[in-house]
Amino acid sequence: MQAHEIKDIPQSTPAFLIDKDKVSQTLHYLRLLKQRSQCKVLFSIKSLPLTAVMKQTLTVVDGFSVSSLFELRLAREVASGRADLHVTTPGLKVDEFDALATLSTAISFNSLEQYRQFKPFLKEDFSPGLRVNPELSFVEDNRYDPCRAFSKLGVPLSQLSAQLPEGIEGLHFHTLFGSHSFQPLQQTMAKIEAQFSASLRALKWINLGGGYLFDSEEQIAPLIDLVTQIKRQYALDVFIEPGNGIVGAAGFLVATVIDCFLREGKTVAVLDTSVNHNPEVFEYQRKPLLIEEVLTGEHSAILVGCTCLAGDIFGEYRFNKPINVGDRVTFSHVGAYSLIKSNRFNGYNFPDIYTFDDSTVRKIKTYDYAHYREQWLT
Repeated sequence: MQAHEIKDIPQSTPAFLIDKDKVSQTLHYLRLLKQRSQCKVLFSIKSLPLTAVMKQTLTVVDGFSVSSLFELRLAREVASGRADLHVTTPGLKVDEFDALATLSTAISFNSLEQYRQFKPFLKEDFSPGLRVNPELSFVEDNRYDPCRAFSKLGVPLSQLSAQLPEGIEGLHFHTLFGSHSFQPLQQTMAKIEAQFSASLRALKWINLGGGYLFDSEEQIAPLIDLVTQIKRQYALDVFIEPGNGIVGAAGFLVATVIDCFLREGKTVAVLDTSVNHNPEVFEYQRKPLLIEEVLTGEHSAILVGCTCLAGDIFGEYRFNKPINVGDRVTFSHVGAYSLIKSNRFNGYNFPDIYTFDDSTVRKIKTYDYAHYREQWLT
């Protein structure tokens, strides 16, 4: 899709748009990965549990990776019982465990204590695994680093012997976020092999996690080689679980300028959206990509959201011409961790949701006051 097409698509704004053609491009590379390495792929739905996208991914993926009972129930509904459904969470609850074990095909326990607690309740028709912390940090921002100091995510390798606990059938780890390189995965796997070479041969599967981005055959070549080597040496089912890698680049947030004024010599443009609709902008002080920005443009404006939060700011952008009330702007690469984290602070509504594929635009979801009222009515 081109920028001018995206701006003209929604009847009203704010609007969230998923380019299903872009999702298909990513799925193409995952199909090649599966064909050439016999890898299994799970869509990590915490990035975007939109059923229209989940159903599309099932043309290629083997199932879904989930982190809660609600996610699992949705995944089971979409998959109609014909998919791998892996649960990984530090939040297993006693009153939910029976449902989790019944609906899933595998659970990766987050701690040894957790595994011991729930082991008496394990069912025969699902596979117990263990999430490990490789104690290798590749992420500069601690807020994203699963291997940070005092991490709650997984059992540190230094606390495990070469022999995994009896009954464990799989191993899971996750060390990255938004990486275009598979070198960290190769380093991590080398450390796993050094400690568990004998145990790996007794397992049924290994889950290499997610956090990797790719958009070419060349980029996935190292992953194909690694998976092929693991399968050849240990005869394991090998899973990966991309989320952002599937939907991140396919999402757009379209907004309209509803006010424009000068403040201390700078133009401030108020949008009819806010960081409510892309909370990671505020959480991580991240400036999202804007399709209309011209880096060498002579005019600039600070794009801000419409809530009363002082820090509801997307950032300062440059343009070829002054920005005015009524102009539309389009944030790109917001397919992951945007809608799922959205909120109605100040009572502002969620954006309408559109899909685009085969040159056809469809509005698939809209919200109104009734949804807001239902949330808060007591």
